[in-house]
Amino acid sequence: MGEFIIKMPDVGEGVAEAEIVEWHVKTGDPVREDMVIAAVMTDKATVEIPSPVNGTVTWIAGEVGDRIAVKAPLVRIETAGDVGEAQSVGISQAPITEETSAEIAKPARPAPAPAAVPVPAALPPPAEKPLAAPSVRLFARESGVDLRQVQGTGPAGRILREDIEQFLSHGTAPATAKNGFARKTATEEIKLTGLRRRIAEKMVLSASRIPHITYVEEVDMSALEELRTTMNGDRRPGHPKLTVLPFLMRALVKAISEQPDVNATFDDDAGIITRYGAVHIGIATQTPAGLTVPVVRHAEARGIWDCAAEMNRLAEAARSGTATRDELSGSTITISSLGALGGIVSTPIINHPEVAIIGVNKIATRPVWDGAQFVPRKMMNLSSSFDHRIIDGWDAANFVQRIRTLIETPALIFIEG
Repeated sequence: MGEFIIKMPDVGEGVAEAEIVEWHVKTGDPVREDMVIAAVMTDKATVEIPSPVNGTVTWIAGEVGDRIAVKAPLVRIETAGDVGEAQSVGISQAPITEETSAEIAKPARPAPAPAAVPVPAALPPPAEKPLAAPSVRLFARESGVDLRQVQGTGPAGRILREDIEQFLSHGTAPATAKNGFARKTATEEIKLTGLRRRIAEKMVLSASRIPHITYVEEVDMSALEELRTTMNGDRRPGHPKLTVLPFLMRALVKAISEQPDVNATFDDDAGIITRYGAVHIGIATQTPAGLTVPVVRHAEARGIWDCAAEMNRLAEAARSGTATRDELSGSTITISSLGALGGIVSTPIINHPEVAIIGVNKIATRPVWDGAQFVPRKMMNLSSSFDHRIIDGWDAANFVQRIRTLIETPALIFIEG
């Protein structure tokens, strides 16, 4: 008999440890080659770890939520033959979940050890969990669906979000008991792990280290909404449907050209502000796994349609868990929008280490005094937060007022120079 050791993979970029977010096996379970045994998260990347050999699990490194150092033993597998020295599983570059959901990077299989021999055919099939990404498992739990009842249509039978939605659409979800007015005394402790813990840590970092100043201004959206409706009606085949956000993105680009200090990051440990010529706009996006921020890069070089197409592409990638590390990092300023749920006012938290975030509230028709009478206008509030160490209140107000002017007179958005 021999022993094969799977070590915590090293995905580079200075990552020193990874968090266990899911176990597919336990001590004593038989495993087959290529069977997924665990999922780990490093910073913003979630990676599935396969077994390169057949055998039986004799030891696992920890529980879900534990952090294990890179290259430290993760799993020990007893094999039928001598596999020699301990090895670690190599992987391809991992994708990003963020402040989301994760695409699962396909691990690169190491060359089989010469001395390893196959497990005898009599080995009983392992009790594998259904193959699914962590974000899909979360969606299933929230929907009350047992993944063992769902037929996967992805590669190697992997269950996709669409498979669960199809399962639910046929009315096969478990029925919910009717409790009436009976008292409920059950409690449940939920360990904060994976992406949810990353989000919590990021929010604590931002709120504790950045002195926020939030400025709220109402904006008359009537002219822009009329223009948006016209452009959507005349759009060419293949062009995406325009929302408010592409116009806001272009307005941000023009306003930043006049006040470049808001398009910056601040390293408060080193005391260095980095101001960027490029405008990389993060778009806060809700996904089944949590909040992520895909980044529209070089918005200063994109027109309205291009901004809309890239934003839609990135949002879909984030929700489906296929966004890459580059697509979910490197923003210089962020937009936060909840669409129709945007409320009247919000107090958005800055995406550390940026110095500004623009919050978009919902559009509502309200009476507005035009000097002679009240008239119905489509109004929306912008709730924007700034790092008060870097941006003074006066500068914050001027920046938002410039955005307001551009949106209320949308032709200005299209004027070059």
